[in-house]
Amino acid sequence: MFIDSHCHLNYKGVVEDQAAVLVRARQAGIDGFLNISTRRSEWDAVIATAMREPDVWASVGIHPHEADGHAELAGPAGEAVLVAAAAHPKVIAIGESGLDYFYDHSDRAMQRALFRTHIAAARTTALPLIIHTREAEADTLAILRDELARGAFPALIHCFTATADFAQKVLDLGLTISLSGIVTFKNSKDLQAIAAIIPEHRLLVETDSPFLAPIPHRGRPCEPAYTADTARFVADLRGVTPEALGASTSANFFRLFAKAAAR
Repeated sequence: MFIDSHCHLNYKGVVEDQAAVLVRARQAGIDGFLNISTRRSEWDAVIATAMREPDVWASVGIHPHEADGHAELAGPAGEAVLVAAAAHPKVIAIGESGLDYFYDHSDRAMQRALFRTHIAAARTTALPLIIHTREAEADTLAILRDELARGAFPALIHCFTATADFAQKVLDLGLTISLSGIVTFKNSKDLQAIAAIIPEHRLLVETDSPFLAPIPHRGRPCEPAYTADTARFVADLRGVTPEALGASTSANFFRLFAKAAAR
């Protein structure tokens, strides 16, 4: 019924019991998982999980928190590395990449340089770019607009938590928006209002597990099974059935991640 469009199956909190986590998710109606990488050293393990599990796919990318540790990948050399890794049949996306000015774990200039490198790889491969942005909406938009003027590429904002204005602007640029368990939190009224009006064909759901468990699972490590809880909540916000939301978000996933549709 649902696709978890963004999870970290090789992270602590999931990887120790990965097989059982996937069984529980399938029993909850989750029939696809995009396993996200955040640093180069993870790529082999993330891809290996996707190779072992027919309903799991992989991404290759560098999270903005890890930018300082991957300076050698900024620019054309890094684009070539990403493009080569993305040739694997189970790799269906580039990222996650982007900008995080909330924690500032890496130099902002290096974050921006690597973000552009990932965009170049997404453009070359035609694979969707998975974007992480936090407290960096102005620079994210400026880079997206500049790079889209150089040539189109598919992209989405994962774990959306920004403003309605930012949502409209990225939608105007042709991006997709993915919602995590944060939308279920009691203090997320603004996000809930946005979730209710995102165009049906531009919406995805995710867990970002093992982080951000939705209500009623707060305080526990998040699992892909909880995609169903977030989806049911969003369906209620939008006045549709969970089955209808599952059908539309799954169709959106396979439309955006066209390489996965060939399974």
